[in-house]
Amino acid sequence: MFMEVNMEKESPEKAKKRKIDEDGNGDKAIEESESFDGFKVKAVINENARQKYLFLHCTKNDEDAVVLLEKTPFDSSTTDQILSDNTKIRQTLQNDIYHTYTALLPENLNGVKATVICPASEKHIKKYTTQESFVIQETAELYTKVTLPYLEKHSFSTQWVTNILEKKKEADRIVFENADQDTGFILLPDMKWDGKDLNSLYLQAIVHKHGLKSVRDLNKSHLSLLNNILEEGADVINQEYGIPKSKLRIYIHYQPSYYHLHVHFNHINLESPGFDADRAHLLVDVIENIEMNDSYYQDKTLVYRVREQDELYKLYQDEGYFVDFPINTSISSNTSLTAAS
Repeated sequence: MFMEVNMEKESPEKAKKRKIDEDGNGDKAIEESESFDGFKVKAVINENARQKYLFLHCTKNDEDAVVLLEKTPFDSSTTDQILSDNTKIRQTLQNDIYHTYTALLPENLNGVKATVICPASEKHIKKYTTQESFVIQETAELYTKVTLPYLEKHSFSTQWVTNILEKKKEADRIVFENADQDTGFILLPDMKWDGKDLNSLYLQAIVHKHGLKSVRDLNKSHLSLLNNILEEGADVINQEYGIPKSKLRIYIHYQPSYYHLHVHFNHINLESPGFDADRAHLLVDVIENIEMNDSYYQDKTLVYRVREQDELYKLYQDEGYFVDFPINTSISSNTSLTAAS
């Protein structure tokens, strides 16, 4: 079960029960709960004060669960409700004209986005747990020798993607579809977007064509598909949300979070860790690179990050890829200062 809810007071219409399937377990669904009754916290597995999130490893009915809690952004249309007698304030600091308070907002304005994965596998728990990260410079040879066998050995479940493409699930969330099975795609909101704040707009285009795992599989035969996503996706977002192409980041992840080709669309104002240089490849660059060289992404060394509990990290470690080089401490402080000046 993969469930995402907004922990704020909803109308009876919005609070209606729904069922959301776990990725890979199409029949394993539970009804939406009214509370977190029955959840027991085993450990805090990740937290970030700046990004205001907290990830928990829990149990629910003797099954492992991962609960992702994230503070939601302010809605500027509710400012009159925030600055009202319904908001209680407690002063924590006062200095001259400066006053600091802890403000306790009304329940309906104090929502926390909660994503629940239950039952959660060991892979899910590791995915959301704080870990050391390492950089891999994946040459074409290393991809063939290490990465590709890893992908072929593991049957990563993308049944939930198939459910979307076949409209068995989430059909009501589809923003646009080009139904061509070779050059078409489905565009729908990413689960990380609340659907309201346009500055944090985030959608994904999932291709209809099967067999494309990542950017490594792309060549000139896929240019029509990529151009369709770039142009049609941007046009639809402009029509539906009033956001022009000049305000969009459009990119592909490598390594991706799941191995069915998909493209990310988000607002330029969104602060997203997924846009880091060691993961994001701009779609316009991907298209241009392939136009210049048909086998660009089969030949190119691609840099990405892995975490210490990732199986891919362990496979590269077994290949002797990670070598600890001693730090050169023989450079004098005078030399350093001279170089710096």
